[in-house]
Amino acid sequence: MPLFFVYIIYSQKLDKYYIGYTSDLQKRLSEHNSGFSSFTASADDWTLKYSESYPDRESAMKREKEIKSKKSRKYIEWLINSVG
Repeated sequence: MPLFFVYIIYSQKLDKYYIGYTSDLQKRLSEHNSGFSSFTASADDWTLKYSESYPDRESAMKREKEIKSKKSRKYIEWLINSVG
């Protein structure tokens, strides 16, 4: 049974965070840095700042939506800093 991940990446160049979900973190990060995703294509310095694992896609999608619904950079930064 594959794991799914909710992740937060950050671009210093853009000073922006991006929240997503995937079943392969390393591949997805590579795709973000190579311009595969339209939102993240304007930078090539995306770094993984945070991730959570889930047993299924549905749970990961629900959590991604929950984080995005906060619409808060402060919340995202709190989440990242909460893991030490």
